Amino acid sequence: MHQADNQKSPEIFVFFGMIATGKSTIAQAWSWQEQLRCYNSDWVRKELAGVDPTSTHHESIDGGIYTKEFSTKTYTTLLERAGARLRQGDSVVLDASYQYARDRQDIRELVSRLGCRVYFILCQCAEAEMKHRMDRRSLDPAAVSDGRWEVYLQQKKRFEPPEELPDTELITLNTDGAAEDILADLQEKMTNKRKRN
Repeated sequence: MHQADNQKSPEIFVFFGMIATGKSTIAQAWSWQEQLRCYNSDWVRKELAGVDPTSTHHESIDGGIYTKEFSTKTYTTLLERAGARLRQGDSVVLDASYQYARDRQDIRELVSRLGCRVYFILCQCAEAEMKHRMDRRSLDPAAVSDGRWEVYLQQKKRFEPPEELPDTELITLNTDGAAEDILADLQEKMTNKRKRN
């Protein structure tokens, strides 16, 4: 279903999960397929810092543009941009780790105020595949993400499972396979979820 297909209210699709789970690849593919604007936390973070999106920043896990304060600024900006699109009646895609329940709750409060629907798509894959993706990405000069193995290990300790999200808002997506297969799986799950809403 595309945005023009008689939707009563705009929707926000939040692709989240740990680094290297393929969320950015799938979020971008979904946004192209559905003809929606996609906001990526890596792009927004580096834009706010005034640096090239493809520049590499291997600071300490909580240093540089990855301090708590800068992360808060990044997530606030993501929320503001999504809110602006939703207020215009446009559906939107967000692509970020959203590892903390409080950041996910901010989105839920926004859509509640605006009378929109939200779907949180939790992207998960095997650790071996994540490691392979990080190794491959480290060789790609056009890669935007600074995610690497030591960052993942720290994130794994901090990631808060989305236990606060109701079943009507949460989709768990296995992202081990090919992008086209993952998209087909997501499309089927979205269709079923919309029927229940």
